[in-house]
Amino acid sequence: MAEKTVIVVQARMSSTRLPGKVMLPILGKSLLRRMIERLQMINHNAQIVIAASDDKADDVIEQEAAQIGVACYRGSLNDLLDRHYQVAKKYEADILLKIPSDCPLIDPRVIDEVLDFYFEYPGKYDYVSNLHPATFPDGNDVEIMTMHCLEKTWSEATKLLEREHTTPYIWEHPEIFSIGNLTWDSGKDYSMSHRFTIDYEADYRFIKRVYEELYPERPDFSCEDILDLINKKPEVYNINAQYAGVNWYRNHLDELKTVSAAQTKTIADF
Repeated sequence: MAEKTVIVVQARMSSTRLPGKVMLPILGKSLLRRMIERLQMINHNAQIVIAASDDKADDVIEQEAAQIGVACYRGSLNDLLDRHYQVAKKYEADILLKIPSDCPLIDPRVIDEVLDFYFEYPGKYDYVSNLHPATFPDGNDVEIMTMHCLEKTWSEATKLLEREHTTPYIWEHPEIFSIGNLTWDSGKDYSMSHRFTIDYEADYRFIKRVYEELYPERPDFSCEDILDLINKKPEVYNINAQYAGVNWYRNHLDELKTVSAAQTKTIADF
């Protein structure tokens, strides 16, 4: 019997830097809808669940999920580990994929590649990602974990950052979990130089421009298509280039054992 794969897209309206970002318009549809559209392009069979918080502000996300036609779970605002675990239980997942809602340019092919890697070694890994170390352009984040791994993490993780960011307890404890990582087969590392994610208004303008340039001709545009675009039109790359390398690690370097200062930047670095 095939293992059931569930993709969890965590989403909330109360982003501190760009509130309501998941509902910003991209070619007449919400950013969240555009991202779900890309997730639905993967070759692997998986159920998609949007995991919103139980905050009233997220009612609009639940409504959007219904319009898109995907399941929506409402749970803890700040304990995202619990949100993922409850989704996995409710939808009887054997394997759970964590993909944040701030990755609307995620390449479906990259998701398939990480899943292919996981399934290539049956029973070998508790957790597989393309983030430790990261090599793909930022915004192609894929994390896969078994239900056993998720359940153990949910029961043992106690630090605030472990509950808020879901998976640090896993990748910070390679002595407990069997961890695999997929690196970009291009041989390049664009994780700190190319930013395809959304946290700032400039990121939104970048993503909107990429969709306007590529989507009309090829709705399933790839990571390579984006790179070709910004090579031909450097002004597109420059829209949010000042934020390349900025991520949540910068606030927790004193707590994280497996992440170095070279894997993040702060606004003050510019």
